[in-house]
Amino acid sequence: MALISNLIHTRFGDFRVAPGDTQLDGRQWKTEILSGLTVALALVPEAVAFAFVAGVNPLVGLYAAFMVGLITAIMGGRPGMISGATGALAVVMVALVAQHGVEYLFATVVLMGLLQIFAGAMQWGKFMRLVPHPVMLGFVNGLAIVIFLAQMSQFKVPGTRVDTGHGVSSGVWLSGQPLMIMLALVAATMAIIWVTPRLTRAIPAPLAGIGIVAAVVIAFGLDVPRVGDLASIKGGFPEFHIPMVPLNWETLEIILPYAVILAAIGLIESLLTLNLVGDMTGQRGGASQECIAQGVANTVTGFFGGMGGCAMIGQSMINVKSGGRTRVAGITAALFLLAFILVGSSLIEQIPLAALVGVMFMVVIGTFAWNSLMILRKVPLTDAFVIVLVTVVTVMEDLAVAVVVGVIVSALAYAWNNARRIHAQIENAPDGSKIYKVQGPLFFGSTDGFMEMFEVETDPLSVTVDFAGSRVVDQSALQAIETLAGKYEDLGKRIQLRHLSRDCHALLSKAGHLVIDSDDDPDYAVAANYGVRTGILGGH
Repeated sequence: MALISNLIHTRFGDFRVAPGDTQLDGRQWKTEILSGLTVALALVPEAVAFAFVAGVNPLVGLYAAFMVGLITAIMGGRPGMISGATGALAVVMVALVAQHGVEYLFATVVLMGLLQIFAGAMQWGKFMRLVPHPVMLGFVNGLAIVIFLAQMSQFKVPGTRVDTGHGVSSGVWLSGQPLMIMLALVAATMAIIWVTPRLTRAIPAPLAGIGIVAAVVIAFGLDVPRVGDLASIKGGFPEFHIPMVPLNWETLEIILPYAVILAAIGLIESLLTLNLVGDMTGQRGGASQECIAQGVANTVTGFFGGMGGCAMIGQSMINVKSGGRTRVAGITAALFLLAFILVGSSLIEQIPLAALVGVMFMVVIGTFAWNSLMILRKVPLTDAFVIVLVTVVTVMEDLAVAVVVGVIVSALAYAWNNARRIHAQIENAPDGSKIYKVQGPLFFGSTDGFMEMFEVETDPLSVTVDFAGSRVVDQSALQAIETLAGKYEDLGKRIQLRHLSRDCHALLSKAGHLVIDSDDDPDYAVAANYGVRTGILGGH
């Protein structure tokens, strides 16, 4: 028993509400379970809709939501975060399913999971710290818009879906009285969610909204779209299933590109959601653990007939704002979802879609960074541009592309700003020599400006370049120093280099003999260390 107790404490030691708490009290247990129920209800239409987008059976999406949600809740790096089948992955899967069939999808999901486990083992999740804040703002704004647009399909007449040939269904929009009733129920759900916390904290506001509106619809027999109109969610327990694909090189060539893209999108969305949830709950770390958890979840899901998944920002926001802070809520959500599939389908299928749309609309309102609209005129123009750019690309393309574009633009802007900082203070010494005191970082972006500072042909016979106010960053910087020294020496002039780090002393080949050692030399490493020592520099 002691061994079991220790194992539970080791694995679930973060079943706590705040730092210092070692276990959940009765009230928090209730909050976590009710929050999990709310999330499970919101997962059903999402999983079914994303399964339609991917071109697979709805149960494939539901199984993925259950298994990915359960495993990441147990193993993930951020308690309170919810994972499941997502649209970001579904839009990539549709081409694979259309061309090669669902069995290749399952094989791809397995490989996707293995790649994510590898990324976690290599601790690549730490690179998410390179995502600037403007990119995060654009990410949440774009995702809020995507969540909003995803709800529009619920305002179409059930059963009128038409395959457009691109894996996306269209249909006939509601109109007249059915549309008015739908909008009224959505508004009622939102109003209940808004007012419930002001009356009681005993029940999560989204669950109250779903429950009350569903009760009204069922009691009065209102003819409105319901969960069952999307598809039947009745099914059995997921069964172990080895993907029926040839185990050969041709299969790998087919699934590997999709697996890499899905793994990247899944990790980017999961790690950004991890950071967002962490900001709301005051938690830090866990990126590598989350990568491994996502990988294990997808690997297992691929062997049990699921379409794979990643973190879901909408459901994660529902959980956090409903009071879910521990692994209990995520595990409960997954178990409730399984119960819906096995025994509760007839009841869940009666829930009006309007109630779930209302919940998601409140998620949109809570997710969108409204303050970003106010600061657009106050922040630097580049940051404002990145916020808008990432938002637009997230909506028009997908999350992974948007984040990569945002990071690249931010990095280029940073490099350009630093490149313009390079300058020199010029002094003429009493002995007739000239001193250049370099200011600003010397790296690939500033090497041209660095070279333009020197008047090689007109300078005196003795020149000193002082790097006390600069920092040599990379291989391009070292090459620029080598080139500068060569120009002076070709004209028979004497040049001395001062206040370079010991690392630069060792890495400079041609100009190494020009460095003046002193006790106040800086101590830092040059990023180009390997390239210089292997002869990329200096003509070795």
